[in-house]
Amino acid sequence: MSFPSVLLRPVAVGVLLVIAGCGVPSNPPSAVVPPVPSASQPEPKSEVMQEAVMADSVMAKRSLRPAPIASVAPMPAGESYPQGYRDAQREQYQTLTDNPIHSVAEAPVSTFSADVDTGAYANVRRLLNQGRMPPDGAVRLEEMVNYFPYDYALPSDGSPFGVTTELAASPWNPHTRLLRIGIKASDRAVAELAPANLVFLVDVSGSMDRREGLPLVKSTLKLLVDQLREQDRVSLVVYAGESRVVLEPTSGREKAKIRTAIEQLTAGGSTAGASGIELAYQMAQQAFIPKGINRILLATDGDFNVGISDFDSLKQMAVDKRKTGISLTTLGFGVDNYNEHLMEQLADAGDGNYAYIDNLREARKVLVDQLGSTLAVVAKNVKLQVEFNPAQVREYRLLGYENRALQREDFSNDKVDAGEVGAGHTVTALYEIVPAGEKGWLEPLRYGKSGAVVSEKNGELAMLRVRYQQPEGGKSLLIERPIANQVATASEDLRFAAAVAAFAQQLKDGRYTGDFSLKDTATLARGARGDDRFGLRNEFVQLVELAQSLRTTTASNGMPTDRRIE
Repeated sequence: MSFPSVLLRPVAVGVLLVIAGCGVPSNPPSAVVPPVPSASQPEPKSEVMQEAVMADSVMAKRSLRPAPIASVAPMPAGESYPQGYRDAQREQYQTLTDNPIHSVAEAPVSTFSADVDTGAYANVRRLLNQGRMPPDGAVRLEEMVNYFPYDYALPSDGSPFGVTTELAASPWNPHTRLLRIGIKASDRAVAELAPANLVFLVDVSGSMDRREGLPLVKSTLKLLVDQLREQDRVSLVVYAGESRVVLEPTSGREKAKIRTAIEQLTAGGSTAGASGIELAYQMAQQAFIPKGINRILLATDGDFNVGISDFDSLKQMAVDKRKTGISLTTLGFGVDNYNEHLMEQLADAGDGNYAYIDNLREARKVLVDQLGSTLAVVAKNVKLQVEFNPAQVREYRLLGYENRALQREDFSNDKVDAGEVGAGHTVTALYEIVPAGEKGWLEPLRYGKSGAVVSEKNGELAMLRVRYQQPEGGKSLLIERPIANQVATASEDLRFAAAVAAFAQQLKDGRYTGDFSLKDTATLARGARGDDRFGLRNEFVQLVELAQSLRTTTASNGMPTDRRIE
């Protein structure tokens, strides 16, 4: 049954923030995670939230006209940005080729790393709200799908996470089906977490002197300060033309002192991001907590232009430092000169997470609602592998995870790095498959295997394998789950995840979604909103409708587009 229709400049932050890969926890502790207010019941505004609302209000009034695309040379060493400097647009993204279609007879095994990042969704939302269609490199399908919470089974066998699978008809192709794989880590109350040693590493260079930059960073960090416990330690490091320590390691009970240090930050100068990162690691090592949480939280637009600025050297620094037990999380801020490629890859190399903060509501989602996920890693080097049964499946393609692909032999090699999963995190992966006997994407081979393979496990669609290490390391452990070939009516969660996956593909070339339009995507998502406690799914429907309007306007103005217009 079908569904209804490098130049880089960092920011600073410290040890405990990351962006939960999958939306808000299903049952956030009320004492630590206040619910996001509904439109009918506005919450009393704290000083921090008042600042946030004012900042968001001003940004919302910005023109929706597309920003001009220009190329700007980096700021030379020793020179500074003028007061109120506004960079021309030169955002940087990594453009990846979509995963190919595989014949099961030739390549039955698919292997990839878990990913709980969600930054791509917030960044795409920011671009659409600015009246701009996102470039292909900004659209990472898995991060958009993982932005939302789903109702997956919790672990029941002592493993760190539960595994859920579901198979249903594809909404955009009558010949294919969607296989959903979901992982859900058990949640953990913040009060139960190990002590945290956090280093806030903040970019205070000239290009952060805008409402989307340092002012938003300061409001974001103060939200986190409210969640700190007495046993937590916080340091504050900043960098512009040079780096310096603003706050030595300080107990979480001294909230007023920490807030004052944050509030006094001002922006100006060039961007020596690498030296800031090095100093932040020194501070994290100085206050290191054995068996605790040791993390740098970097808040920046990623535009480094002084000191080490080549991409590979910065990544290698993060790789080397993670071996000391200190992880790196990146929080992206800013517009026009934003280096998203660096932010996502630095977090990956540093065993952390990447989130993009476009407003205070997103900051609250990442640093308040999902704080447990941000702080506590329940499994590291998490890898997934699916072996398809050639008697049941003719072809398949993995939707997203292009920069998380692994070789088949990497799955059992514990020296190959993979993603980390935090407490309460969920990971969703979607495969589009062609059942045996259905029309596929590939032409049959004249001399190759026919696909008429006899299997002793004809009732199995595939075998799912998940390999992970405990947070403290050691030999990896294996979970195996056969996936039955049982097609059912798609659940609400699968219908919504399919809508998000369709939207991500439509924002690019939409080569596999055929005649399934943005209007169809909005209809599909609207019918699968469910309870939507935090309003995230309803916001998604509005973004799809906005994208549809932008494309229509672009076409009516005679502007070139390679996108399908409804």
